[in-house]
Amino acid sequence: MAPHHVLKCCQRSLAWIPVIFINLVVGWSYYAYVVELCIFTIPNNAEKISYLVVFHLFFIMFIWSYWKTICSRPASPSKEFCLAKVEKEQYEKEQSDAQQDILKKAAIGLPVYTRTGTGAVRYCEHCQVIKPDRCHHCSTCDMCVLKMDHHCPWVNNCVGFSNYKFFVLFLAYSMLYCVFIAATVLQYFIKFWTNQLPDTHAKFHVLFLFFVAAMFFISILSLFSYHLWLVGKNRTTIEAFRAPVFRNGPDKNGFSLGFSRNVVEKVTFYIFLCLNVGFNLPDLELYQLASQGFYLQQIVKCIKEEKWVHFEDAHVHPRIFLRVLFSKEKAKNINNFIVKNNMDIF
Repeated sequence: MAPHHVLKCCQRSLAWIPVIFINLVVGWSYYAYVVELCIFTIPNNAEKISYLVVFHLFFIMFIWSYWKTICSRPASPSKEFCLAKVEKEQYEKEQSDAQQDILKKAAIGLPVYTRTGTGAVRYCEHCQVIKPDRCHHCSTCDMCVLKMDHHCPWVNNCVGFSNYKFFVLFLAYSMLYCVFIAATVLQYFIKFWTNQLPDTHAKFHVLFLFFVAAMFFISILSLFSYHLWLVGKNRTTIEAFRAPVFRNGPDKNGFSLGFSRNVVEKVTFYIFLCLNVGFNLPDLELYQLASQGFYLQQIVKCIKEEKWVHFEDAHVHPRIFLRVLFSKEKAKNINNFIVKNNMDIF
């Protein structure tokens, strides 16, 4: 027992090495740019001040998004997806076919539309929960993560529902950080390279800073472009490699609302309402959602009690939530359903 515990501690400690490496590189880049380039190399004060102002703007946003990605704890399934004590005991005693019957009964009333490749209810044996749509178990974090995209060693965290927005912003700001450094350092890189500037201790820092910034920009650009493509398709990295299986079979576009709606959901909605990227529903299931009334009951309750809908660390007005989440036509159809049940919320 003790050796296993020690091994786990060692693994957790080693997992921080990539994060430490990134912070060391960023720390050095800050010193090289601010001290060696701006203070010791650039003679013009106006140029120096303008570079420092813009640099610190990108630097602050880059650091903020990076540490938000690291510190945002992965979201896990709520207690509604856990089996009751009696069901859990019965599940452990039964064979696989009987176990599926137990899971199917427990899944009634839950917003679960995806299945395994064999059509079974997705269940995590480690966490002992019915997996919500787009939820996967991360062996590194040892937990089920909502809308899991991937486990990123550079942030030592799972990228998913709770921090995907911050991860995409981190890629964007790190790319801007690198391209700004490379663009402003270039003229002094050429001057040092062609010996137009004296051979001082700043030469090494300026030359190396340009190479590092250009190298990181190229690598981050490819990753950022890939995630922009995923946003346009409303897919996770896992879903890009393996299409999600719904009740009627696999569908790689099962969660897509159309390019423009996907982009609006990921960008406009989450920037202005501060919701974490991740909450979405397949367009084909909206009528099932309305008839089931699972989320609508929660939203109606929030409206009657004059409360805002709460997801993770963000709040949004329920009327705005429905208007943005659904198209105008779908919102009207859902409204008609609510009116019939004396729950008019529009």
